[in-house]
Amino acid sequence: MNKWALWGRLPSARTLAIVPPFVWLGLVLLLPFLLVLKISFADLKFGIPPYTALAQIKDQALTISLNLRGYALLFSDSLYIATYLNSVKMALITTLCCIVIGYPMAYYIARSHPSIRNVLLLGVILPFWTSLLLRVYAWVGLLRNDGLINTLLQGLGITSAPLEIYRTDLAVYIGLVYAYLPFFILPLYANLVKLDHRLLEAAYDLGARPWRAFLSVTLPQSMPGVMAGSMLVFIPSVGEYVIPEMLGGANTLMMGRVMWTEFFNNADWPMAAAVTCVMVMLLLVPLVVFQRSQAQQLQGRKGRGR
Repeated sequence: MNKWALWGRLPSARTLAIVPPFVWLGLVLLLPFLLVLKISFADLKFGIPPYTALAQIKDQALTISLNLRGYALLFSDSLYIATYLNSVKMALITTLCCIVIGYPMAYYIARSHPSIRNVLLLGVILPFWTSLLLRVYAWVGLLRNDGLINTLLQGLGITSAPLEIYRTDLAVYIGLVYAYLPFFILPLYANLVKLDHRLLEAAYDLGARPWRAFLSVTLPQSMPGVMAGSMLVFIPSVGEYVIPEMLGGANTLMMGRVMWTEFFNNADWPMAAAVTCVMVMLLLVPLVVFQRSQAQQLQGRKGRGR
């Protein structure tokens, strides 16, 4: 075998370039998930760690035991089912609110003059300079019965009694939309700013009104940005813990609070791991839908290019 044949069998530079990201993802994503998955099939015990081993060697025999207590309880206990449904519901409503609020903001920023565009983007990114915990705690001071909002409303004579906002689902929605709105605006802005303005000019030349041109040209072209932003809002909202804990009431059921309770208050690691694994599986559904939509759009672009 000559050296040229051997060189042809070596990995290409393109293949070697993607090896480090895949190794990194395996270390920080796949390996921790496999560990949590292993714990979910264990049984609860008092000790360190607070769960049993899956495999044991005794009398020269390997015994593997998979305990399904956590998964059976998840699908039989109405509390866990209601928590999953409520988490998905709150994440969906949060995503819809971000779409309604964030789309006009991203559209305005993308269509604004370049001299002020960076200033507007800075206003969107500016909250990231402060810790999420501090920002949510600021909302506590705003939404409490004796907070700034109720004090202002009563001072102006709009309300005679303080509004019950703090420790309600409404407060959680406000906190979630506030925290995740930039994650929707930024990818949508990146999509809108790259749209071809000649398509709108062609629509206007053909007699389309502005709203018709928006519905026929801008909105379809911006759907990849809407989908990407929606995924960035929906997925972390399902498992959010800090905002429901600080702004929500005792009846605010979210998966993040349930996992915290099982891990740290009840010390039931197998149950908490089962809750986590099922939540991850639920989140894979929108990810697969998003991936398929992106692949279809890419194929459509390649078809038009031919």
